[in-house]
Parts: sequence; C-alpha cells; structure tokens
Amino acid sequence: MKILVSALEHSANMHLKSLKKELSDSTEFVGIFDSELGDSIIDLRSLAIMGFVDAIKKLRFFFKLNSQMADMAKDVDKVLLIDSSGFNLPLAKKIKKRYPAKEIVYYILPQAWAWKQKRIPVLERTIDHLASILPFEKDYYSSKAPITYVGHPLLDIIKDYKEDLNLHVKKIAFMPGSRKGEIKKLMPIFIEVQKRLGISSTIIIPKHFSQEDIKELYGNLTGFKIVHDAHKTLHESDFAFICSGTATLEASLIGVPFVLSYIAKPLDYFIASRLVKLSHIGLSNIMFSKFNDRELHPEFIQEGVTVENLIKAYTDYGRDKFLNDSKSLRAYLKHGSSKTVAKILEDTN
Repeated sequence: MKILVSALEHSANMHLKSLKKELSDSTEFVGIFDSELGDSIIDLRSLAIMGFVDAIKKLRFFFKLNSQMADMAKDVDKVLLIDSSGFNLPLAKKIKKRYPAKEIVYYILPQAWAWKQKRIPVLERTIDHLASILPFEKDYYSSKAPITYVGHPLLDIIKDYKEDLNLHVKKIAFMPGSRKGEIKKLMPIFIEVQKRLGISSTIIIPKHFSQEDIKELYGNLTGFKIVHDAHKTLHESDFAFICSGTATLEASLIGVPFVLSYIAKPLDYFIASRLVKLSHIGLSNIMFSKFNDRELHPEFIQEGVTVENLIKAYTDYGRDKFLNDSKSLRAYLKHGSSKTVAKILEDTN
C-alpha cells in the first residue's frame, strides 16, 4: 500500500514513527515526513515557522508545495494528513476535488473546537475518516461525522510514569521550546530562575541544533547540563519549566510537576487572542478541565512570564495533587492511538 503522508511538524513525525511500526512492512510512504521514514520530497527544517507573521512570509513557498502534494495524490492508495491544518486542510480540499474517490484520513485533527468552528462542516464533507486524539473532540461534530476517538499517540511513546515524587526537589528540567523565537525569549528568564533556585538543572535541546545554534540561541549555559532525550529527562526530574506545546502534555502524562511559560510575538498574540476563545493555552489544562473543571498546572503567558512569577509558582506548587491529577489524565485518555489508526489505514472496505 502506498500512502501520501503530510507530516510537517516534529511532533507529527514522532507519532508517525509509532504508527509505521503497526503497519505492514510493504507499506510505502511518499510525501512530506522525517527522512528517517523514507524519501521525503523536502527537508523538514525548511518548513519551520513560528506564528502568523512567519507563515505569511512563506505563503508562496507553501502554495507551491501544496500543489506538488496534490499532484502526487493521483498515484497513491490513501492519503494521511497529520496535524498542521493551515497546510493540510487546503490540501485535503484540493485532493478531494480532483479525486473524489481517494480516501483521506486526518490524524490529529485541526483544533476547530478552539477556533474556527466553521471548519467542522468542511472537515466532515472532505475527510473520509477523522482520527481524533482528544476524547471530548467528537462532541463538537455532528452525529453522522466520520470521527473516531483513536486514543492518544503520546501513550504509544511514553513508557515510564512517575508513581511517587521525591520529598525534596533535587533536579529541575528546563524546556524552552524548539523554535528559535521561543528559545530566545524564554532563555534569559530561565537562566535567572536557575541561578536563583540554585538546584541541579538540565536543559533539553533539540538534537538537530548545531553548536553555533546553541551558542546563539541559549546564551550562557553555565549551571545547566545539556541533554536531548526529553522523556527520560522529565521522568528523572523533580520539577520542570516548559514552553507551551507538546512537551507540556508529555510532562503531564509522565507526572513531573511543571509550569508552562510562553511568550509569542506581540502581533501573533494579538491575532490569536481574538481568534481563540479558551481559558487555557496548555492542552493538558484544556483536557483536564473537561472532566475536573479546574486546571492541572500553572500557566504564564506574555508579560506574565517573569522570574518572580515562575519562582513563586514553583514555591507554592501542590506537587502531590499534581501527581494524582496526572494519573487521572492518563486514565481519561485510555490508551495509545497507533494500532487503531493502522487498522483504519489498512481497512480495505
């Protein structure tokens, strides 16, 4: 079976790797994905953007790439779109218009429940199987929508969970994100937090960054141990300071208490604040509030990201309560998603 894959983000490819293990060895991927999975038509590093402003600058490039992917759909058995709705939803509409009988599976759906709910009818008309990774997501779709809760992909990847916490915090992890703009904004604050706390600290840096990148983006890392394995490091840590993103959900599931921090470009934040109507930005908090009506962890954004606020949140943290809540979140998500998505893709009906 030949599948046209559109997986632009690092997290999407992390989940795609788990999915491939569940598929037949004869399955072939073509399209956009990590080079470890086959011959991608483009280097993923050229796709990295941060926010609305960066996206606008690269519009022409993405339009051309989108058309190339639509052309490739002619010769495949199925289409698998993962996350990245700004690119993948227009691609789906283009493919469905050209090849109405071509089956399209969308895995890790656009967050239409958070903003642009008008996209939901479009998704229902365009996508043949909506593979949802959020238990509450199907409630936003019609009863006839082709949507299935498949489980959550992080539960395929994370194998070690905390069952208890050390009495005293002896090791702290810092995750300032994977995008250069995020890192530059957060690192001066994280460095000062580390100095004031004076606790053994690790900093999790993406593997693909060169020494020049690290020097430019992170500043003076005296006092930090540099590591690359996020899951192992979070499991071994007693506390963490993390940029908004997938890492916050990873930390929540592993059970390491943490604080979310995020500083967006002012224009990006202005646009997002008027489009997204949510009380939280962390996915863990969004999900947890669905069945507990309260937040799982503290969040600080924009001007709220200060050394004083982060240290106070650390000092006042209810760590045991967080650990119990993280176990509840895992139970809510039930199981991993790769096996179910593989069955959907291999279904010949």
